[in-house]
Amino acid sequence: MKLSAVIPARDEAGNIGSTIDRVSERLRRERIPYEIVVVDDGSRDSTVGEVMARVAVDKRIRLVSNPGPHGFGYAVRRGLDVSEGDAVAIVMADGSDSPEDLVSYYYVVRDRAECAFGSRFIRGARVENYPTLKLVLNRLANLFIRVLFGLRYNDVTNAFKAYRASVIAGCRPLVSAHFNLTVELPLKAIVRGYSYEVVPISWQQRASGASRLGLKEMGSRYLFIVLYVWLEKLLTRGDYRRPTGEGFIPWRDPIPVSRDEAPSN
Repeated sequence: MKLSAVIPARDEAGNIGSTIDRVSERLRRERIPYEIVVVDDGSRDSTVGEVMARVAVDKRIRLVSNPGPHGFGYAVRRGLDVSEGDAVAIVMADGSDSPEDLVSYYYVVRDRAECAFGSRFIRGARVENYPTLKLVLNRLANLFIRVLFGLRYNDVTNAFKAYRASVIAGCRPLVSAHFNLTVELPLKAIVRGYSYEVVPISWQQRASGASRLGLKEMGSRYLFIVLYVWLEKLLTRGDYRRPTGEGFIPWRDPIPVSRDEAPSN
């Protein structure tokens, strides 16, 4: 199973290089087939140069451009459109996500479930320097989502998740333009009947720059997408759910067929 790590980036010159290096080194060490798709979302700093320096030495790293309109959701959707892996993980460019957790995600979606959802707020998780106001708003938002959808999972709003490519296809069309894509994807996957496993993950504050997540600006957008998926769950009578009987199949790497074994026409 090949893993595509999709990394949206805008003005992340201080972080993107080390993020790519850490992710690629860990995946190579684990011998996981991979590609890293960095989506430049209109950067005005040296983000592109940092990525291209790594593209030059590793053909598994790709740089694609989101010509516009710009926004986190648009950039991720661009990355999903061009990714070639059997599974896709959305990884933040700021280095806040752990490559060790990415490896854990890989084995979940390869062997046990169609989606790997991390939580920063369960036993075994680790969080460093999470801003207090952001933490309070995060927990309130996740509580609202849990009550509305009847979920036990408590970190829906975190972008760092992994999905089989078939899940991404089954969740289309994606409509979020900004950070609200981080709730659209997992909620659609759950509502549409895909299996998922929750694992504890770690999170650390970015080393350089400032987050572009405007909490005040994003509030109404998050609410819109949550209610949008909730209405799908409530009113569509399962029209968009995976067909009955189409269950999870553990991944098995294709077995090459020799010339002598190939079926004749």
